[in-house]
Amino acid sequence: MRPTERPASGDVARAGPAPPLATPRALPPLPAAAAVGAPAELGAVAVIGLACRFPGASTPERFWQNLAAGVESISTFSTAELAASGIGPELSGQPGYVRARATLEGAELFDAHFFGISPREAAHTDPQQRLFLECAWEALENAGCDPTRSAGPVGVFAGVGPSTYLLSHLLSNPEFAAAADALELRLGNDRDFLATLVSYRLNLQGPSVAVSTACSTSLVAVHLACQSLLDRECQIALAGGAAVSFPQKRGYLYRPGGIVSADGHCRAFDARASGTVSGEGVGVVVLKPLADALAAGDFIHAVIRGSAINNDGARKIGFTAPSVEGQAAVIAEAHALAGVDPATITYVEAHGSATRLGDPVEVRALTRAFRAGTDQQRFCALGSVKTNLGHLDAAAGIASLIKTVLCLERRQIPPTLHYREANPQLELAGSPFYVNAELRDWPLDGTPRRAGVSSFGMGGTNAHLVLEEAPELRPGTSSRRWQLIVLSAATPAALEAATDRLAAHLRSHPEQELADVAYTMQAGRKAHRCRRFLLAASAGDAASALAARDAQRLQTNLEALPDRPVAFMLSGVGDHYPGMATGLYRDEPVFRRHFDSSAELLAPLLGADLREILFTDPGEPAPGAPGGTDLRRMLGRAAPLRGKSGEPPEAASIVQPAVFALELALAALWQSWGVQPTALIGYSLGEYAAACLAGVFPLADGLRLVARRARLLEQLPTGAMVAVALPEAQARELLSAGLALAAASAPELCVIAGPDAA
Repeated sequence: MRPTERPASGDVARAGPAPPLATPRALPPLPAAAAVGAPAELGAVAVIGLACRFPGASTPERFWQNLAAGVESISTFSTAELAASGIGPELSGQPGYVRARATLEGAELFDAHFFGISPREAAHTDPQQRLFLECAWEALENAGCDPTRSAGPVGVFAGVGPSTYLLSHLLSNPEFAAAADALELRLGNDRDFLATLVSYRLNLQGPSVAVSTACSTSLVAVHLACQSLLDRECQIALAGGAAVSFPQKRGYLYRPGGIVSADGHCRAFDARASGTVSGEGVGVVVLKPLADALAAGDFIHAVIRGSAINNDGARKIGFTAPSVEGQAAVIAEAHALAGVDPATITYVEAHGSATRLGDPVEVRALTRAFRAGTDQQRFCALGSVKTNLGHLDAAAGIASLIKTVLCLERRQIPPTLHYREANPQLELAGSPFYVNAELRDWPLDGTPRRAGVSSFGMGGTNAHLVLEEAPELRPGTSSRRWQLIVLSAATPAALEAATDRLAAHLRSHPEQELADVAYTMQAGRKAHRCRRFLLAASAGDAASALAARDAQRLQTNLEALPDRPVAFMLSGVGDHYPGMATGLYRDEPVFRRHFDSSAELLAPLLGADLREILFTDPGEPAPGAPGGTDLRRMLGRAAPLRGKSGEPPEAASIVQPAVFALELALAALWQSWGVQPTALIGYSLGEYAAACLAGVFPLADGLRLVARRARLLEQLPTGAMVAVALPEAQARELLSAGLALAAASAPELCVIAGPDAA
């Protein structure tokens, strides 16, 4: 199966009596650094981005819609579909054959060109790895993170299932197998190379770790990513997993006591539960230490307060069986490391595989862990995404995590499907738990909304996370009326699709600040060859112009542009006016910060505060003006260097430092927007500003120099200049006593200077 280009842009082996409850080991002591009441940021990790491809849902938004609506995304296959997958009637016609599986649409699609991958290499690469690479890119975009501009290393922690693609599609073709390069096939299909493939293709330079713990793989990957972040091995981490196997359209033989369902439905916690159903999917989250995410102003979907992993060891009836003791220990350890009281956790996304042994063991383990902190009953909801999607193998844990993140974000808990009557072995009546069977609001109860997420791998590797809803953040505001909206894409078709998506997003999310959208599009997206920009005053205005492709307002370029050097030209004085730069000072923090620095350094040199002179309402007296003189009058005329006759003599000493400070602040503002000069040129006073920007001397020295220069100029006799549109020889003929040719600016333009009277 060759990839088709995508448009740009643990369970038990058999049932039996429940094992006797082993004596639990002592729970780990509560770490002092994570004690209850410690700052929420301490040891916490923020989920700042997510992406997924699940059966029936290619985006987190669609996934949530399916969850909230109680959609079961498990398919049933016809005889013809099974035959096309190579499954004949001798198997599919058996009485115990169940024609059900949760399949992933578009598994063969891949935008190889976007990632710089050749068609041959793409054809040799397992779709699990291809899809995970695409989801990694989408998750980074969802996080508003361009790795090329990241301030620190980005790590990758991920795992996939075995490559059935290699066996069923590559090696099954004798001609292909004979010509294939063994190393090339291994690189594209061995799970060891999943994380490093992503790191290479996206140029991510943090830890890159392949994880493989069977069903708990992707949640273990999240735990390891959190540890790496908290150890400061990386600044941002991608974590997740993928599971896609071939042929996709196939069923299974049900055997009583096995791990698969008798009827193709996963009935977690229900008395009729008979096992799970296999499924496919891909999920990725982007993680960042909570303190860093808050400082950066990142959008936070949810917070991971603590996580833990362990293994059952031999404390169970068999290698594939679960362990109450092992699961209880990992849950309790996660509670302790999160520093939370179990009584404040009101939802648990369980492993919930619906096996006869697995569900009772899991609920007993949860009850034991919760009973270490609370005696309350039936206050915590239980759920399992496997009732929607089936068991996604290496991607099962990340599906559970993404579901729980969306629940916290939407403040609702979706139904666990097919639940009618509790399995009596769960003993829910005296436990802290009840099964949530319908969509319901998730109310607050004195603490932030908190949830647990479990994933248990066959073989005994257990993982549990404690999640909390994102902290309330004050929405961004901007006094700037017009916002610059930029888009870019690798191809013209992708640019058009991105334009449509942005227009639809702005229309469906009118509550979002356009300034926030503009910032994310500018700073959180990689710049591609095809580009488009728009200036808009509101979200509705932007959506309308984008949707209509308003040619008067949208500027588009579909060809790669070479880097074009930018020169900053800095002028002298002469064109100052009342209220000059007031809007910039009011609306632009970068401009304001740099001008404030200059004004504070100049104040003792000038005996005045430039901010009071420039930015005070003209109708009010200027506070701090020496001798009561209204210094605004010194800046309020488009006058030559030292003003016209009759102006106060202090004018130059104020005007020149003011213009110098304004030019430096304006240059800093342009640079903060990414406009970096490759050359600087100045005229008169602007020469000093250019030299300061170029690093010839530091700001403090430049301000002292300009202030002293202005004072010296004031001591000179008054004079004037006039531009004359004549050649130099004719201009000289007009010179009278006291006048001089100051400059021959051009063949037909000269400047004459002298005393005012002359």
